[in-house]
Amino acid sequence: MNGNRKSDLYAVDLTKAVWRKASASGGEGNCVEVAQLPGGARAVRDSKNPGREPLRFTASEWAAFREGVIAGEL
Repeated sequence: MNGNRKSDLYAVDLTKAVWRKASASGGEGNCVEVAQLPGGARAVRDSKNPGREPLRFTASEWAAFREGVIAGEL
């Protein structure tokens, strides 16, 4: 798999993915869950609707998102 191709990310089988919530998540159920994909990519889903197709981000997209969060841009 070429981790830079979005179509490759959507071909990854998530049936055995390990989903995790942020440690700061509360018990109200309004959380997102993240799973690691090959090549540093990530899948993100709504914890209230885990059956819906997750969003998938390449490693570079995920890194840019994290940098923006840390910098307070989002």
